[in-house]
Amino acid sequence: MPLPSSARALKKPRLDDEVRFLRSWIEKPLHMGAVMPSGKLLARTMAHYVDIDSDAPVVELGPGTGAITSALIERGVDQKRLVLVEYNPGFCALLRDRYPQAKVVQGDAYRLRDTLWNVLSAPASAVVSGLPLVTKPMLTRLRLIRDAFTALAPGAPFVQFTYAVVPPIPKSLPGVSTEASERIWMNLPPARVWVYRKD
Repeated sequence: MPLPSSARALKKPRLDDEVRFLRSWIEKPLHMGAVMPSGKLLARTMAHYVDIDSDAPVVELGPGTGAITSALIERGVDQKRLVLVEYNPGFCALLRDRYPQAKVVQGDAYRLRDTLWNVLSAPASAVVSGLPLVTKPMLTRLRLIRDAFTALAPGAPFVQFTYAVVPPIPKSLPGVSTEASERIWMNLPPARVWVYRKD
């Protein structure tokens, strides 16, 4: 039985996003966090850790087509608070079209200090990352979280998901507390959200 036209219209953006992701992954597999956009449950779990009552910026690293961005907005984060750091120029154009009130920054999230040096007007209330951290050397991961903590307000979360069984950044960093969500089995592939806060 064919889908009604309204249901087809709702499925089309998701299918288009999956095609964009797959094409980008084929071109540069190590730059992509996933072959497909994050599932809704994973995106909602990440958004859950963001303070919706703050006026401070929320930085999203590697938003891609905006799956987590949409979850942040659905949770109640004002679009004007969003700073979306995306490397892929095609995704940047898509994000500017979909989220016209957000600030889209085309830049390298792994050089976060340089990318954000003149962008934030106040310390961020959260950094939410969809980057493929486990594909990077540990020193690159540690530099990223160090730079993220520099951009964050004291005690604000760095939120990262991973498909790996082990945490993407060690739990034993001095002066950093960590927590993890339950494994999200409904995501493909299953994922877990890790949250890091500087004490």
